[in-house]
Amino acid sequence: MSGERTVDRTDERRQAWEDLYAKAVKKYPERLPQFTTLSNEPIKKLYTPEDLAGFSYQDELGFPGEYPYTRGVQPTMYRGRLWTMRQFAGLGGAEETNARFHYLMEHGETGLSTAFDMPTLMGYDSDSPMARGEVGKCGVAIDTLADMEILFDRIPMDQVTTSMTINPPAAILLAMYVAVAEKQGVGRDKIGGTIQNDMLKEFIAQKTFMLPPEPSMRIIVDTVEYCTKEVPRWNTISISGYHIREAGSTAAQELAFTLADGIGYVQACIDRGLDVDDFAPRLSFFFNAHLDFFEEIAKYRAARRIWARVMKNRFKAKDPRSMMLRFHTQTAGCSLTAQQPYNNVVRTACEGLSAVLGGTQSLHTNSLDEVLSLPTEHAVTIALRTQQIIGEEIGVTNTIDPLAGSYFVESLTNRMEELALEYINKIDDMGGIVKAIELGYPQKEIADAAYTYQKQIDDGEKTVVGVNKYQMDDSLPIELLRIDEVVEKRQLQRLQKFKEDRDSAKVQNCLQEIEAASKNGENLMPHLLEAVKSYVSLQEICDTWRRVFGRYTDPGMF
Repeated sequence: MSGERTVDRTDERRQAWEDLYAKAVKKYPERLPQFTTLSNEPIKKLYTPEDLAGFSYQDELGFPGEYPYTRGVQPTMYRGRLWTMRQFAGLGGAEETNARFHYLMEHGETGLSTAFDMPTLMGYDSDSPMARGEVGKCGVAIDTLADMEILFDRIPMDQVTTSMTINPPAAILLAMYVAVAEKQGVGRDKIGGTIQNDMLKEFIAQKTFMLPPEPSMRIIVDTVEYCTKEVPRWNTISISGYHIREAGSTAAQELAFTLADGIGYVQACIDRGLDVDDFAPRLSFFFNAHLDFFEEIAKYRAARRIWARVMKNRFKAKDPRSMMLRFHTQTAGCSLTAQQPYNNVVRTACEGLSAVLGGTQSLHTNSLDEVLSLPTEHAVTIALRTQQIIGEEIGVTNTIDPLAGSYFVESLTNRMEELALEYINKIDDMGGIVKAIELGYPQKEIADAAYTYQKQIDDGEKTVVGVNKYQMDDSLPIELLRIDEVVEKRQLQRLQKFKEDRDSAKVQNCLQEIEAASKNGENLMPHLLEAVKSYVSLQEICDTWRRVFGRYTDPGMF
């Protein structure tokens, strides 16, 4: 009876409050006709225990470091140590990027993150006609092991982890990294880091592709198989939702398509004959931190819970590490504006805070000028200091998962899980993520979402400060980083010298072995390692693959 009276009393108080709210709205009308998240999910005016009816703490939350990992993958989280602070670095040639590495490490960066120029991303050398005018412009140019040796000069590769944002030629860059470490006297079992190596996401969103899906998946599985045995501290795939979100997806689509990609990779490795608990602990994820603060936090929490259940129930993983979704976060590049660029500092701070409150393991905070150019030292220092202030000044790292139990956050987490699973189930019904990509399903969903969001901005339904509201005629000038043309000339000279000085017969032999292994299904990684040590260039290897496997071109679905 006491419980019934409590419910009745709560209902009465709720109705009294609703009446009070209705009177207040007559005097002070709501600011918007409807309140939604950035992804257009409706937001109620108030969340109460009624929104969590049937909610089980043990099943839905648990404790940090325990299944289903909603509250974090480590028992101590940031009370033990802060997330790895990575600032994207890649500009000009290996010399310039190495200098930026050292600058960032001297100012408190705790992990390296490497951006490559467009020719490198697409598998072309700097002397290719395809590379003209693009060498070193949007990242560092890497043609041969000689460049990689300069890039990591005086970098203690057994002490620093490195993330490399590279996809079609990821296996080649991994081979170069292993080779440089061994030249430094660091064994492959001692190096740690990540290659993005996520081609499914490329077909969906970012569009830097080289080979068709099937051979692309085969090479990715080769890297997983090789690293599981030979490079045990390496994260073999960074399953990336970041670029899916940058292409215009909603938060739920980013979550769903990323996890669907992950499911595809796990299944491909199992089909190769690998045991799930041998390789799954070294899979990592990469998410976007967009502007809607609570939606992003809910996304990260839902991601951990879904992945834990998928790995346990679908793939029968036994090792708890196989069920842990560990992820890197980067603040949203697409949220940066060229108008009033100093506003980007505030946007980045809010986005970075959401990633921390969501339990990220690694974070990149964008620089205020990245919408206009590669970041200057001044801008990247502000971005790094933003992370350090979040971590050490404002108190959000003192307790673990401080937003747990919030009626709003838990309801939004549940909703995010529900939406993501709807997409994942639909993709399963299509025959898996590769088939869904071939049908153009995720591409179409993202395109529709991007159109809707842009239309909302154009119509003034969503506010972008400085763009469609609070505009200014004049903007404060900012310094931009420009890559000198001497970088391309120096890169071409170095590449020409190494091609002239190397053992041409050995180069041809290495390429023949790669071609044979590509055709007969042998694991390619040992052959790639031997090739890069012989200064076979990136494009020479990629051209071999293009001959064997063919080229992929975007089908241009609308």
